[in-house]
Amino acid sequence: MKINWIKRQHMIGLVGALALFTSQTAFATGAVGEHVNHLTDNLDNYSQEVSWLNSKVDDMIARYQEGGVEEAKPDLLVEHWEAVDFHSAIETNYVPVYASIWQGLFGVKDAIEENEPVETVRMQQHLLQQALWQGLGAVKLAAQYQDKGLTEHVATTEESPTNSIEALNVIDNNLNRVVAKYAEKLPKEAVSIVHDTYLNLFEGVEGELIAIDADLVEDLEKDFNVTLPTIIQDGKSVDDVRNVVTSMQTKLDKASSLLKESAEERKDVF
Repeated sequence: MKINWIKRQHMIGLVGALALFTSQTAFATGAVGEHVNHLTDNLDNYSQEVSWLNSKVDDMIARYQEGGVEEAKPDLLVEHWEAVDFHSAIETNYVPVYASIWQGLFGVKDAIEENEPVETVRMQQHLLQQALWQGLGAVKLAAQYQDKGLTEHVATTEESPTNSIEALNVIDNNLNRVVAKYAEKLPKEAVSIVHDTYLNLFEGVEGELIAIDADLVEDLEKDFNVTLPTIIQDGKSVDDVRNVVTSMQTKLDKASSLLKESAEERKDVF
């Protein structure tokens, strides 16, 4: 079976670790802006946008407290988020936090629409603010590495995985995108990513991996084809989906370690 490897790129995650991110030319709001290839030049703008978003949430909650759901206009929250450049800056640099931001946005939006007490809405607002500032920190760190030439251009790079270990890294990141799309309330797109990742990536490495740990391959096959799609289609919480993904990523880490050990053993033999 010919494998259609997905594009990849090296970007920087939070806490200073190099991580592999999937290069995408289109996101939830369309094409990635050229600004993502010049992060440092746009950091002030991103910071202002985060502050602007937080002020919009404050205003919305104030209107909710004074005039209820209709006055608050919670639908505008997602529109505000999708209108800022920071949206694609964080999506291209740290997908786990990107998912948390969407979770926070809908946490505030749903709490207002469900007429929850203001205290509950404020709790959701706090989680959203944490995710936004954490995301800004990740982008600032990515900018430092970009300035040193340690990252590739997001919008133009089309490099593909060249071996199974690199493919597992891409699979790991795709699973983060599954959580992000589910947090965006796009379950069909999330399931599509799961299926495409299995067919176009995992099937390409399982032949090599099955000779080392057949049970691990069987577990991951079930996760890809049953556990993860089912929990998404059943409408479980974002945290539930994230827990399944985290479990799968732990198994992928084990698979990567096994493949590295196998490669070292073959090297020693020859």
